[in-house]
Amino acid sequence: MTSVPRPLPNSRTEPDGSVVIRVLSYNIRSMRDDEDALARVIRACRPDLVFVQEAPRFFRWRKHAARLAAKSELVMLSGGATAAGPLLLCSLRATVERTEDVLLPRTPGLHRRGFATAVVRVGGARLGLLCCHLSLQTDERYAQAGMLLDRLAAMDVPHAIAAGDINERPGGRSFRRLAAGLQDAWAVSPWGGEYTSTPVDPHQRIDAVFATPGIEVLGCGVPVGLPGVSEADLTAATDHLPVLAALRVPAGAAPASRTTPGSRRS
Repeated sequence: MTSVPRPLPNSRTEPDGSVVIRVLSYNIRSMRDDEDALARVIRACRPDLVFVQEAPRFFRWRKHAARLAAKSELVMLSGGATAAGPLLLCSLRATVERTEDVLLPRTPGLHRRGFATAVVRVGGARLGLLCCHLSLQTDERYAQAGMLLDRLAAMDVPHAIAAGDINERPGGRSFRRLAAGLQDAWAVSPWGGEYTSTPVDPHQRIDAVFATPGIEVLGCGVPVGLPGVSEADLTAATDHLPVLAALRVPAGAAPASRTTPGSRRS
């Protein structure tokens, strides 16, 4: 990983109601690794919103997810087993308008996938959220990328953020489909490290934060040099590295267009 050339902006609400928010995307491998290290990493990122992939899905999954939220000084927002793994956590800055867990069509023989979604208000900003973990199978993943874009367009919000484990590098057609309709936050304003897999040998970027065009990306990447977090924590917490972004979201609640660019590309 690279050194941090500049500090990532802190969360704040501007006088005009616009907000700077810190967004974290993290595949946590069902909390099968070092849970305390995982919570330390999340806390050190000081996120307002956390897009979790591979949240616990089986016996007492809500208890496990709630424990992680509490250890991370956050609260549960949406998702978990009811979304087939994606989970949203948030700080108390967020006021929740609505949530919805979405199960995607299942291909026989493949793992069920879903989206954890929500609409929240932070300061004077209203925005949609979508957490995803796309398929390992190429054609299914491409179809799910289109479903993601369509789902964001149907949320009828002025601004939206989608984040998750894309299971594909930026040159892949599913990743390119998403980046055609949304801002790939790392590509717009790279910060910290680039590669998210694996912590022991980072060599590929398969996790990402995307934002609709009206959001300003202030910085995005794998956090480096977090106070109180060692390299050992990052390798012990899970089998992915986290992606942290700082975004400036304008105030306002006017609905966005029903059509997201690129949502119907073939």
